[in-house]
Amino acid sequence: MSVLRQVAALQLPDCWVAAGFVRSAVWDHLHHRPPAPVTGGDIDVIWFDPQSATPAMDAAIEERLAAVNPSLPWSVKNQAAMHLRNGDRPYRSSSDAMTFWPETATAVAVRLNGDALEVAAPLGLDDLFALVLRPGPAFRGAKRPSFEARASAKRWREHWPKLTMAG
Repeated sequence: MSVLRQVAALQLPDCWVAAGFVRSAVWDHLHHRPPAPVTGGDIDVIWFDPQSATPAMDAAIEERLAAVNPSLPWSVKNQAAMHLRNGDRPYRSSSDAMTFWPETATAVAVRLNGDALEVAAPLGLDDLFALVLRPGPAFRGAKRPSFEARASAKRWREHWPKLTMAG
């Protein structure tokens, strides 16, 4: 909740805490483990604003977060620019950008809206909660080898042995 509060305080448009930070917390819970400390990864903060889509703006936001909590590894990316790096059509929102992510279980984000917790899961939550590692739609064809290499390099099935591969 502390991370979500820090990110909400930024008041960025279409802003979420996403990806591995969320996915790993769920998988740890489903493996009956206590929440793992944030190590070996980062806290992905995604947002969407075509008027501010520069690496310098993302870096400035990371600096703001680090000033509040320097012990956490923040990674901020404006999704309005990420299609250029990924070779996709322009994204329309943070949720739209997540539909192009490598795994269905990773395409999940949360944020605070007042006292309410909101969840964005454009590819659904079924795979996340069923411990299924499945490529997202953009990684089922020509990008499938990238999905497989990523899954192997991350060694997720070693860390979460109940995971199954699908798709």
